[in-house]
Amino acid sequence: MSTTDLRVAGDGVTGEYRPAPASVPSARPQGQGLTGVESELPDSRRDLVNLVRTGSVASVHSWELVTAVDGPGTRMTVFFSGCPLRCLYCHNPDTMEMRRGEQVQTASLIDRMLRYRRIFARTGGGITLSGGEPLMQPKAVARILRAAKTAGIHTAIDTSGNLGWRCTDEMLADLDLCLLDLKSGHRSTYQQVTGARLEPTVAFGQRLARAGVEVWVRFVLVPGVTDDLENIAEVARLAAQISTCTRVEVLPFHQMGRDKWDELGMEYQLAEVEPPSAAAVESARQIFRQHGLTTY
Repeated sequence: MSTTDLRVAGDGVTGEYRPAPASVPSARPQGQGLTGVESELPDSRRDLVNLVRTGSVASVHSWELVTAVDGPGTRMTVFFSGCPLRCLYCHNPDTMEMRRGEQVQTASLIDRMLRYRRIFARTGGGITLSGGEPLMQPKAVARILRAAKTAGIHTAIDTSGNLGWRCTDEMLADLDLCLLDLKSGHRSTYQQVTGARLEPTVAFGQRLARAGVEVWVRFVLVPGVTDDLENIAEVARLAAQISTCTRVEVLPFHQMGRDKWDELGMEYQLAEVEPPSAAAVESARQIFRQHGLTTY
């Protein structure tokens, strides 16, 4: 592999060296574009629609090589465009609508992934499909998961679980890890935060467990929104019911995505909300630990 084939990760690591694992989850860096991914498409709209329908073409916001952010080891994270939720604290609102992404060849994403096999093997890393919501484009996701497993690459998806019904049994068989975003334990708060129902996420969590897929639950602590102690305890209870849940990450709310909302002309309702204190975050983590969950 030549140095020109390497992409510098968000933390400054090129992938030539095995970085030390982070002791705690770090903030996800912003996507770094689609360098190295082919976007040459057919002139015929009919042909293009067929390629999208079959998963040969995907709408993608960006990809990057990152460490200790989206699963174990050094990972190629692909940010798909399109999401059915409208989370109040979304720090990537530019991924909400599929039309804002760039249509790229799924085969080119796979080729790019395969370039990093040695790095993945050294660091225990792999491919993570994120977004937006990757299950908005299940055909493309299925192609990438299948190619990764064929190549012996660890696979993960980062999902709200809202579209879990689109994840086929064959896709689950190709999935090693699910980063499951449990945004609230109370149905009313979940509706307030996302504009959607909690039940599909709960059902998908149980389906992942039955399939034997490892789950890392993620929960964002937002002062005045998701930080009610009963709500946190309910999230912990739901996470503990997922028998394959091996890790919980309590992520403190931040304002790093606020400018994107302004640039897109979208109303941002949390402009006055301050990040939670370190003590509040630790108290939330303790609630999860009381349910027997390894929590960071």
